[in-house]
Amino acid sequence: MYQSLQDFKNFLIERKLAPENQITFYANWVSKFIRFSNAISDKPNHLKMQIFIDDLKKNPKLNDWQITQAKTAIHVYINQFRKDKSAQTSESPLSDQKGFTDVKSTLGKIREAIRIKHYSYSTERTYLEWFQRFHDYLANVRKKDWASEGAEPEDVRDYLSHLAINQRVAASTQNQAFNALLFLFREVLHVDLGDLRQTVRAKRGPKLPVVLTVEEVAALLSQLRGRDLLVVKTLYGTGMRLMEAARLRVQDIDFGAHCIIIRGGKGDKDRSTLLPEAIKNDLLEHLVKVKEIHEQDLVKGFGEVNLPESLDKKYPNAGKEWRWQYVFPANNLSVDPRANKIRRHHISSNVIQKAVADALKRAGIPKHATVHTLRHSFATHLLMNGVNIREVQELLGHKNVETTMIYTHVMRDMAHAPQSPLDALLNSGKAISPNTE
Repeated sequence: MYQSLQDFKNFLIERKLAPENQITFYANWVSKFIRFSNAISDKPNHLKMQIFIDDLKKNPKLNDWQITQAKTAIHVYINQFRKDKSAQTSESPLSDQKGFTDVKSTLGKIREAIRIKHYSYSTERTYLEWFQRFHDYLANVRKKDWASEGAEPEDVRDYLSHLAINQRVAASTQNQAFNALLFLFREVLHVDLGDLRQTVRAKRGPKLPVVLTVEEVAALLSQLRGRDLLVVKTLYGTGMRLMEAARLRVQDIDFGAHCIIIRGGKGDKDRSTLLPEAIKNDLLEHLVKVKEIHEQDLVKGFGEVNLPESLDKKYPNAGKEWRWQYVFPANNLSVDPRANKIRRHHISSNVIQKAVADALKRAGIPKHATVHTLRHSFATHLLMNGVNIREVQELLGHKNVETTMIYTHVMRDMAHAPQSPLDALLNSGKAISPNTE
């Protein structure tokens, strides 16, 4: 067993799957687990691990962080170290079978695959960044050359564990890395990654969304002016996501039907949402100004916007039509990085985020709120006003009603919270004698 534990330590060091000052502790936990599991050898590994961890939790001398450390160590030992040992006699490297290319060529293939699937430019940038990070990990930690050696599914599994253990990333960040690498291997390299569920997962406890009260929304709006005010009113009044509002086209606002059509939302789904009466006149006045800017761009030889999918090939002049223009255009013309044309893009998400952050600060709202908080507030306030949860689900574009149910918890906390015992005591009229010592 000693040699096996030493090999496990070397495995952790080589792959940087644990901080160096914790490697001995990892090995100690594994040693205890092995001795413990020998007594229940007839049970599968996942059950042995669960029983062992449950037993540790009964020990009052152990802290939560020690339980977490033990669980991580055993997880890596069972699902990565032992599987890696058994795979060392495998066939030739994947690079020989799948034709891995140099980094520049791989980046080009990723970009091409993303554009074929019509993913957003932000997704393209994110996926390319994750490949660069994964490549750096292979080169610096695994000492692998991408072009000649490629990568194995074990490399992906170890990298995801590395993100959770060493870099302590949030669960959403690890999931983003997983999606990017899954796309790379499946859609670009055509390599089956197999089951990656056994990686060490970054923890995400149950969290309730931050929601502003109606009074706080009013205070936020009072700190905004002009276009920023109209954008934030639109976000709160419709429940749109930030980029859904930024990419909104003129033709998608239906003033007659009192609704806004959201094209290609999350999951590439279309849906309709409310067009609040309170912003109709402001939007009409705003669009008059936007049309003047568009006409000036046309005179200068510009005025073309990016079109979804391949419509620009089917309708070459559609990009210059008024109906396709963005409702909230950028202040300046810029070069479209995909088409290499000078165009007027939509308003930057950073501009909206900064405007909201500054307004929250000026309004003195102490909550950790963001632009997305307006969407949470929209849903919660609708439920508080008696709107059916199914209707709220449709307006938000949630696939499952369970996702929308989270707002019922917030609504309950805001509107129907039980009376605190302190409030009950004070309301009872009983005197509280001050401490005179």
